[in-house]
Amino acid sequence: MDTVTHHGRETAYRVSDRGAAGPTLLFVHGSGGTHAVWKSQFRLSDEFPVAVLDLSGHGESDDIDAEPGYETCSAYVDDVVAVAEEVDASVLIGNSLGGAVILTALLEREVDVDGLVLTGTGAKLAVLDDLLMWLSNDFPRAVSFLHGSDRLFHDPEHEYAMLSQEAMQDVGRAVTERDFRTCHEFDVRDELDAVDVPTLALVGEHDRLTPQSYHEYFCEEMPDCELGIVEDAAHLSMLEQPEAFNTAIQDFINRRLE
Repeated sequence: MDTVTHHGRETAYRVSDRGAAGPTLLFVHGSGGTHAVWKSQFRLSDEFPVAVLDLSGHGESDDIDAEPGYETCSAYVDDVVAVAEEVDASVLIGNSLGGAVILTALLEREVDVDGLVLTGTGAKLAVLDDLLMWLSNDFPRAVSFLHGSDRLFHDPEHEYAMLSQEAMQDVGRAVTERDFRTCHEFDVRDELDAVDVPTLALVGEHDRLTPQSYHEYFCEEMPDCELGIVEDAAHLSMLEQPEAFNTAIQDFINRRLE
């Protein structure tokens, strides 16, 4: 992977550019994840340059010393801004925590992008008290809970479900808990009218972590937002139904941004 140095640390990222003329897409993963969650989105690089990154403390990126909540979110925004500038990204795509990060980047840093895709995320991301407790003192139970039916995956026996569990274990308890506690404090419901770029709110049909109503709220409150639904998928629809997920993004960009 390539790296960019900023704020005294290195953020790792990867680019797939097959000479496509479309806008550069930058994908941002969610809590306890890495860039690998977007493995199937590299297929889009036939039409658009695709970039993915590891947020600080995830995958191959340096960690940070930050309190959960706004401090951590701001550090993750720094990661995204640094990579976006490095690859000249014009469309930001964020899942879950990644959606919170790209919304914060747009609202607070005036990042110059042409569009957003908010997938499996929300304007407020409250986390169940039990899950926060398990993340603190029973990490295996937290990981198991998240990989139950209609949470991260509609089908908990999906071929990538075990790999997802292993990836979360690799990221580790401390960083994953920091991520979820950062989500728990995130709330930009009163600021969405300032997000004035074309936006696709894309949700897995069976997502119980960030349900369809969260994405409908985006479309009600944002000036230029449309809803997309990925059938037979839950929170990680990009892994569970990659063809449908990619088609939704491709169609949105071709209609609205080119």
